[in-house]
Amino acid sequence: MSAKSDIEIAQAADLRPISEIAAKLDISTDALIPYGHDKAKITADFIKSNSGNRDGKLILVTAVSPTPAGEGKTTTTVGLGDGLNKINKKALICLREPSLGPCFGMKGGAAGGGYAQVVPMTDINLHFTGDFHAIGAANNLLAALIDNHMHWENELDIDPRRVTWRRVVDMNDRVLRTITSGLGGYHNGVVREAGFDITVASEIMAIFCLAQDLEDLEKRLGNIVLGYTRKNAPVTVSQLGAQGAMTALLRDALQPNLVQTIENNPALMHGGPFANIAHGCNSVMATKTGLKLADYVVTEAGFGADLGAEKFFNIKCRKAGLKPDAVVLVATIKALKMQGGVAKDDLGAENVPALKDGLKNLGRHLRNLSQFGVPAVVAVNRFTADSDAEVAAVQEYCETFGVHAVNCTHWADGGAGATELAEAVVELADSGAAQFRTLYSDDLPLWDKAKRVATTIYGADDIIADKKVRDQFTQFESEGYGHYPVCMAKTQYSFSTDPNLLGAPSGHVVPIREVRLAAGAEFIVVICGAIMTMPGLPRVPAANGIRVNKDGRIEGLF
Repeated sequence: MSAKSDIEIAQAADLRPISEIAAKLDISTDALIPYGHDKAKITADFIKSNSGNRDGKLILVTAVSPTPAGEGKTTTTVGLGDGLNKINKKALICLREPSLGPCFGMKGGAAGGGYAQVVPMTDINLHFTGDFHAIGAANNLLAALIDNHMHWENELDIDPRRVTWRRVVDMNDRVLRTITSGLGGYHNGVVREAGFDITVASEIMAIFCLAQDLEDLEKRLGNIVLGYTRKNAPVTVSQLGAQGAMTALLRDALQPNLVQTIENNPALMHGGPFANIAHGCNSVMATKTGLKLADYVVTEAGFGADLGAEKFFNIKCRKAGLKPDAVVLVATIKALKMQGGVAKDDLGAENVPALKDGLKNLGRHLRNLSQFGVPAVVAVNRFTADSDAEVAAVQEYCETFGVHAVNCTHWADGGAGATELAEAVVELADSGAAQFRTLYSDDLPLWDKAKRVATTIYGADDIIADKKVRDQFTQFESEGYGHYPVCMAKTQYSFSTDPNLLGAPSGHVVPIREVRLAAGAEFIVVICGAIMTMPGLPRVPAANGIRVNKDGRIEGLF
């Protein structure tokens, strides 16, 4: 195994011209909008012309609950895509774009790791093709138009106290969570309490990822409820007349991005909502485009299966009419030992009893996935310190569920380390065993939808909320939004809302702090516990270790 860092491996990769990568998917250079030599957007005209092709098989990669020990969901997604190509399958991966916030905060990123990465890694983890900037600009244009409208005649009678639209920035910045805007006198607008979310948590990001095409994008933008009048009537973006300009800012960004893996296999990266505070899936445009271009499409959903996979099934698949054929559940020995109570500094030592105790977390996720009717395989993302006895314990445990657990070494070996996983995925996807179903029907009341997720996925006994929040549920139903799915926002570290409660806790209660309407995205955001839609930076941000060296190369980014 190489001692090189992820960024050193990525920078040493032999990138091929993006036109060569496109040719593997039968995309001509005329259908590309190049961003340099190694990345490009696929034109909307090409996507439309391929809409009649048959669909390939759709595979979701998800994971056990995340820990500081790491799970490697994106790494496994990339490794599996390379593995499928290695066994001569026409395969494509569809990933989310990274947010700048985690890159400069917790040493995050979304390009994979080791020899299972998408490249150019530094470009992807920083500005890429500017999609996030366009999303932030569209979001903040609306915010400016709202304040401007209230500053002048305010013909829509928008109540400054009832404006629900928040500004965004793609950075972790806790001091912006709650602000007072309009200070400094009459000419600076209406004074009101406001705030910022991180861009990936915005409704514009959700709309961007769920829109089927440009026309659908504009319709959804127009449906956004930006606030309420003094008589408590909802005010939409279409009433303000802002959807046209917002669509113009997003037009080019809506076209999916084509990049490559280290092994020069194609990857689409588009959209990037977090799964702990948003719906956590890449764009419908990219996924549906991929299904027309390849026989096997591998996509991921953020954080553990209780968050990303649940929202992939209940929101994305419901809205886009997708029917997944197989699920890969990623786990690491270290993460499972941490779920069993082992301290981070002690994870390198073999500890089969603690591992077996932590397997209950994996078991909960497997039981949850079975409720959606999609067959699963477990990918054991192996580290060098993992013992054969520990891997065998995971495999034996998974056999009790009738699920195969595959030993994978894609971080060190690239696609060659994931060929066994690829074979298992092909067998599952081609078996026709998938009988996909959502967890609840559209007509279930909103409160009951939230409770269904909490009790059947999180293992909770109930959900609770104060009267103001319960009244919001009732109000949204009376306004005609009761058929929407719920997007649960909660900590990613636990099935509960307590990030320190590891394993597979049960019998807890999920407190709902706030409910937000996303009428353009067509779901209800249910904010649980202490989760924040604007993260903060840690005591020592990753940004402190990032620099440009004397050769002009970026160092310290992953």
